[in-house]
This record gives sequence, structure tokens and C-alpha cells, in this order.
Amino acid sequence: MKVGFIGLGVMGGPMAGHLAAAGHEMTVFNRSPEKAKAWAKAHPGAAMESVREAAKGRELLALCVGNDDDVRGVVVDALEVLPPGAVIVDHTTTSAKVAREMAALAKAKGCAFLDAPVSGGEAGAKAGQLSIMIGGDLAAVDKARAVIGAYAKAMAHMGEAGAGQLTKMANQICIAGVVQGLAEAVVFAQRAGLDPANVYEAISKGAAQSWQMDNRWATMARGEFEFGFAVDWMRKDLGLVLDEGRANGSRLEVTALVDQFYAEVQAMGGRRWDTSSLAARLRPGPREEA
Repeated sequence: MKVGFIGLGVMGGPMAGHLAAAGHEMTVFNRSPEKAKAWAKAHPGAAMESVREAAKGRELLALCVGNDDDVRGVVVDALEVLPPGAVIVDHTTTSAKVAREMAALAKAKGCAFLDAPVSGGEAGAKAGQLSIMIGGDLAAVDKARAVIGAYAKAMAHMGEAGAGQLTKMANQICIAGVVQGLAEAVVFAQRAGLDPANVYEAISKGAAQSWQMDNRWATMARGEFEFGFAVDWMRKDLGLVLDEGRANGSRLEVTALVDQFYAEVQAMGGRRWDTSSLAARLRPGPREEA
């Protein structure tokens, strides 16, 4: 398929790479031209100088950018040159409101827009093992499924436009609570004089087990946070969650509290630390060793 990809960051770059490896005819664009040029040197495909150039004549346009305004800008430009019947697949985590707006705008132009946020982080993007939750027209989902499958281990159609973003919000609510509990458990074990590695072996095969425990317990215990999903990104996501919660009347007390804990981590200088850095605020210093 003729595919364009907009946004070649830590997630988008590997995802576009999987599409090129799968044999799709690729055009790419990134706001920082150097990233697009570097991508084109490493993969089959052409680096373009604008969104419109990357989108022109494409059957499917995927994007993985920063926020609602970025998505609006890309979609408005792309719809000027996309052919009728083209599908836009947005992997950005945004508000459900902007997803609905873009779906209506695309429909008016004879195209389709799918909100398709992802879970799995940078490691999942590199491995082609992302979980993708999709909102939008089912016929468009079916058309996009073979393309998205190049970097997905699972994908689910959640309903009409915006449903993918709402599902991603539920995902982030779960993660926020789990990571805070894990941070407290790690630091508690250390202060109690226990060996964190032994505690992990004792509790990780029972009801406390989680992906976060398996992948972040040891690094939390060592005070290592210079990797992974950045606190700044998590706070952006939780802001979307809390806005939606206020709109639909949800009580998100734990989520709101954890959001404030992440604000403390930002104030400590941890804006780019992994979300597991919630453990840093529970210690005298952000790099206390186990």
C-alpha cells in the first residue's frame, strides 16, 4: 500500500520502519528534518519536506505526533492532498474531542480518520509488539488492519470516533495507580531492611504481579530512571484523563493524586525520567541505591 508516516520520534520511527520492512511504499515527514533524512537512509522510503508532500497520493497516512494541536495541523494539511477513500490513522494520544473533530473533517473530504493510540512504549514499537485501541468506522479499520499489523501484537476496534482515545485513558489510569503502588512497595521493602530482589521473587508470582513489576521493580530499586516513557508525556496523558473525567462525572481521586506526585518529580528535574521515577520522590535522593 502507498503509506505516509508523520512523526518519527521514539515511537513513530520504529513503527514506520516496520511498515517499510513489510513492503509498503513509504513517504515520511518529521518536523526535525534530520530525523526524516536519517530514517530514509536506514529504510526503503522517501523523506519529504512537508506534511502535504508526505501525504500526497497516499492510500493510508499514519501519524504519531505530540498533542491535539499537532494532530489538527497535520490532518488539515493532509486532507488537502489525500485522495478520496484514504484512511488517516492517528497513533497520537489525544483528547477524544479532537478525534471526533478530525473524523468529521475527514468524512467531509471523502476520507476516514481512526483514533488509534498505542500501548507498549518504545520497546513495543521497536519489537513491533504494540497493543492498539481503535475508534472510528469499522470499514476503515478493516482497510487499515493489514498495515497496522506490521507493528501490532494486538488491536481492538472499540467503537465510534473517540473510543480509542477513551480506552487509552483507561489504560493510563491503570498504569498510574500500579506504578505508585509499586514505588511505595519497593521503597518500603528497602526501608524495612529487605533485599528487593528477594522480595520480587517472593511476590511476583502471586496476585501482586504486573507488567510494571516485572519490568520496573529492579530499576526502581537501583534508582535508575533515565529511560522509558517520560514523566512529561505521562502528565500530558493524565491531563487528558482528568479533563475527560470532569466532563463525564468520573471520580478519579487516585489518578489526580498520582498526577500531583508526577509534578513533584518534574520539580526534582525528572521531566524526562521514566514513569517509574515516582520512587524517587519517596527517598532522600533520586539516585539512592538499593
